Amino acid sequence: MRPSRPERAARPAQPTPSPIADWHAQTAESVLTALAGSPGGLDEAEVARRLQRYGPNRLAQARQRSAFRRLIGQFHNVLLYVMLAAAAVTAALGHWIDTGILVGAVLVNAIIGYIQEGRAEAALAAIQDMLSPRATVIRGGQRMEIDATGLVPGDVVALASGDRVPADVRLIGCRELRVEEAVLTGESVAVEKSLDPVAADAPLGERQCMAYSGTVVVYGQGTGVVVATGAGTELGRINEMLAGIRSLGTPLLRQIDRFARRLAVAILALGALTYVLGVHVRGHAPSEMFMMVVALVASAIPEGLPAIMTITLALGVQRMARRNAIVRRLPAVEALGSVTVICSDKTGTLTRNEMTVQRVVCADRAFDVGGVGYEPSGEISVDGRPVDAANHPALEQALRAGVLCNDARLRQDDARWLVEGDPTEGALLVLGRKAGLTERGENADWPRLDAIPFESLNRYMATWHRNADGAGWLFVKGAPERILDICASELGEAGERPLDPDYWRRMATDTAARGLRVLALACRQGEPAGASLAPEDVAGDCTMLALVGIVDPPREEAISAVAECHAAGIRVKMITGDHVDTARTIGAELGIGAGKPALTGAEIALMDDAGLRRVAQDIDVFARASPEHKLRLVQALQESGQSVAMTGDGVNDAPALKRADVGVAMGLKGTEAAKEACDIVLADDNFATIAAAVRLGRGVYDNLKKFVLFMLPTNGGEALIVIAAIMFELALPLTPAQVLWINLVTSSTLGLALAFEPAEPDIMRRPPRPPGESMLSGFFAWRIVMVSTLMMTGALGLFLWELRAGNSIESARTMAVNAVVAAEMFYLFNSRSLYGSVVNRAGLLGNRYVLVCVGACLLLQLLFTHAPALQAIFGSTHLSAAEWLRALAAGLFVFAVAELEKVVIRRISRRSPAPSAR
Repeated sequence: MRPSRPERAARPAQPTPSPIADWHAQTAESVLTALAGSPGGLDEAEVARRLQRYGPNRLAQARQRSAFRRLIGQFHNVLLYVMLAAAAVTAALGHWIDTGILVGAVLVNAIIGYIQEGRAEAALAAIQDMLSPRATVIRGGQRMEIDATGLVPGDVVALASGDRVPADVRLIGCRELRVEEAVLTGESVAVEKSLDPVAADAPLGERQCMAYSGTVVVYGQGTGVVVATGAGTELGRINEMLAGIRSLGTPLLRQIDRFARRLAVAILALGALTYVLGVHVRGHAPSEMFMMVVALVASAIPEGLPAIMTITLALGVQRMARRNAIVRRLPAVEALGSVTVICSDKTGTLTRNEMTVQRVVCADRAFDVGGVGYEPSGEISVDGRPVDAANHPALEQALRAGVLCNDARLRQDDARWLVEGDPTEGALLVLGRKAGLTERGENADWPRLDAIPFESLNRYMATWHRNADGAGWLFVKGAPERILDICASELGEAGERPLDPDYWRRMATDTAARGLRVLALACRQGEPAGASLAPEDVAGDCTMLALVGIVDPPREEAISAVAECHAAGIRVKMITGDHVDTARTIGAELGIGAGKPALTGAEIALMDDAGLRRVAQDIDVFARASPEHKLRLVQALQESGQSVAMTGDGVNDAPALKRADVGVAMGLKGTEAAKEACDIVLADDNFATIAAAVRLGRGVYDNLKKFVLFMLPTNGGEALIVIAAIMFELALPLTPAQVLWINLVTSSTLGLALAFEPAEPDIMRRPPRPPGESMLSGFFAWRIVMVSTLMMTGALGLFLWELRAGNSIESARTMAVNAVVAAEMFYLFNSRSLYGSVVNRAGLLGNRYVLVCVGACLLLQLLFTHAPALQAIFGSTHLSAAEWLRALAAGLFVFAVAELEKVVIRRISRRSPAPSAR
């Protein structure tokens, strides 16, 4: 019989067997029977048959597009289609200079897009690397090491500390086995494993009898039978989800795409109408009329927009990099500024992913512990007053017990402190150092003679030591209720006294209610009954020392960052695989979901999509969330019209990171899968960096709006000039090549200065812009029409002036080009503020890049007008000083009228000057 797993029917070819619905709900004997296996393992013949049937233990490789197909895909843009069509016809007519300029503009934009591709393939490759390369397997009763790709369902594998689990395994034997599953669950504490089955609906983080592919054994030993390999593993399911997720475009890209399509339709319609009018009404020759239409199309298409948008975003990338936010995809710079919701993972993102002791409860008083993380700095205090542990015997002995009854190691790597071993034991070492007790010093003074490792059956660890006086001591740590069972006394300030169990239970409950994980410490003076330490030696007569409250603490800077996001109108939601009580407590400390219920993954699984959309808007804390739950939450928020940023660091976060409008991964502790699936990597793993990046992203969008409002009137003015020439049967004032010179060289050079505009002071006090908001409002349309008309009036007027003065057509066209460029230069200053006057020192001199770009543009125009090489290409000619002054006067005319319009608008609306992006 070929087994199947009903709830995972959508599997790729040759899934691994699953004869029973949930391995974790069955006994180890049932699993071995179902897989036709035994503790001694499979024989080689059976392994070969199963390998042939189910395939190797590797994840499916995604088909990657070739470099050529990626390059061709960059030309899938309606505006580029129009430009390529125009280039083809100009080539057919023999206008090679126009053709070369049009094709060059298209190629520049295609190359920029090509360079930005490929992150999805890298994400899948990173998950491939999570698989264990080697595995220790028992076959035919013999232990051997093999390539992990050769594992098959039914194989028995051996696990030891430091191993990466090579496949999904149902444990059939374990000894003090602890596995870190943070990459799959977000749980910051290593999971203690056992053989007992759990409920069928238990979330992944509570399946103590399972070990999953890609997780890491941090302590102990175990054996297990392989139940799933390759694509059938939990890691494989995430890989499938990631491969099947379609990345959404950013709000800016969607806006630009809508704008481009509408503009293309309008340009083509206008060009066709103009051609018909010119040929059939005005009687122009078709070839002559076509060149006029090409000039019209070239003037109306904003060729410089993609390049300037890329440059503006690239400058944003540099600014974000200085704030430790590494941008992997350019549009994400602006997209982060538009988010309305940030969905954040808890462990390692909002918290430090470094277990920290915050409270020590002794028989007479409770001590608070300062400092966070593994850095051994911070004070032990009572009511805010620092204390010396040496003056409190119970506290000092408790700290000593935590350091000695411990198998972890604390070390410093450059500026970072790291823990090797169990994070909880690492927290006890840090606590000891805060009181001056180092593991090296204590182990030298109190050498260990023997130990009872932690076992889930005993729920404690015990060690035997001898002090400098030769006296024997036993130290014990474990679950509070288990330690209380073996204690008969407690150590107070005045010495030992009878145990008060009710006090300790009350304090344990109070400590747990604070969201802290509770551990108890005890000791007994004396020697073991035999030559080695046995459980009977710590079965009673121990002295209770203290309860220790441990937590993965919130980042201090994350608390203020969350508050700043709330002030900016951004909702922050915490989605974690951790326990619901811990998630709710951490959320309250961060200011997330205070006073609201938390939702668990089991509750999410019961909801349909419509119900989840309703709940996702109101609930801010989600606990015990699996990768599917995180992905569904992101999708539900997006379907409700939200622009979503997702932060995370684990493999379990990768699908949601890819689906979100902006995926943000942690750089220091994040997995490679998370980094490759994201858009932005935080180099310092600091949630506060996100708030700074949002500020920068909003500034980038503001500057893009300024550029669009600066650029479109130039295109509009050029188009009006060409239309007027056709309507009134005039010679063409601007050739297609001259139009492209204005659009790609002078307009882009000037517009670049707006990319350096600083962010407005109130930028983080505004609500996020609606995701569907159009970049061009009614006011923008009015401003574009007004300035376009002014530019057309000045340039066409000077063109006709020159012709009536008897000058050549080349001289008249050169005047028209310089009039348009002069108008651009002056209007650049207008564009620094939508409503406010720029006739002041700040408006004229406040952005030095504006002055630099104006100077560069003047130099370019001098070359355009007087350089023989450019005269040959563009058909320009020399101008006299008087003609230059007239061109500058046309620009000053645009500046003066635009400033006068601002005065009128301010008086009508009765509002004070507003910044340009408002």
